[in-house]
Amino acid sequence: MVPRRFEYLSPRTVGEALAMLKQHGDQAKILAGGMSLIPVMKLRLASPSFLIDIGRISELDYLTEAGNSILIGALTNHHEIEISPVIRKRLPILAETASWIGDPQVRNRGTIGGSLTHSDPSGDWGAAMLAVRGEMRITGEGERVVKADDFFLDTFTSAVTPTELLREIIVPIPGPNSGGAYTKLERKAGDFATAAVAAQVTIDQKGACTYAGIGLTALGPTNIRAKRAEDALLGKSMTERVIEDAAAAASEDAQPMSDPLRGSAEYRKKMAGVFTGRALRLAMDRARGGA
Repeated sequence: MVPRRFEYLSPRTVGEALAMLKQHGDQAKILAGGMSLIPVMKLRLASPSFLIDIGRISELDYLTEAGNSILIGALTNHHEIEISPVIRKRLPILAETASWIGDPQVRNRGTIGGSLTHSDPSGDWGAAMLAVRGEMRITGEGERVVKADDFFLDTFTSAVTPTELLREIIVPIPGPNSGGAYTKLERKAGDFATAAVAAQVTIDQKGACTYAGIGLTALGPTNIRAKRAEDALLGKSMTERVIEDAAAAASEDAQPMSDPLRGSAEYRKKMAGVFTGRALRLAMDRARGGA
């Protein structure tokens, strides 16, 4: 199928894009990389009258370290994050997450801002942002910063309103003795997840967990923060028993639905625990200075 007719608009600044959004309201859609929007337009699940292509707004494409945070412009593509020396040094979980997204074509065209705003519960970035406590800077009439916990409102519904843009992603840099991992179960390479888990931990000199962040992909109506699993780790030495308890808690935190392609709710709930355990073991090994 092909999309219904629409008017194509190409702003060159954030101000121009916001003016177009204000003028056309919910009749308009923002096009960033197009990896999510174009397929649903071709299926006519979305039929905007105006398509606002922000791909030429260079002020939204950057990745930099600033103080204790990493700042990522909304138009930064997945591949840029995957290969960034800053990301690999400071937040390697994000590079690993990027490496799991789609295929090389998707990673070179798709953007982190587009993916987050699309708010697909099977999207990989949502779980990673929940695990690292990312924040989203949204601009419209003014600017506001929304924590990842409050950003994913419902399936395909983010905190970005029809007259706003996601401008920047802010991620705090973890302290010493930190490690993260993103693990994913998929039917075939490049597929959406059957289940996936992002885990970020920090340990003290005695090996006790002082920070735990766990995000779940494809295991609920939105990306989910596994709070009970995090609580099962905090203040404890990350022994195999503690990791198993946290994995079991993540399985309880999961809220999957049955899918004829990717398995029953019961199976996916079980996989939530299995892949949480794998992610935590990797994250713990990396926090201790392993691979």
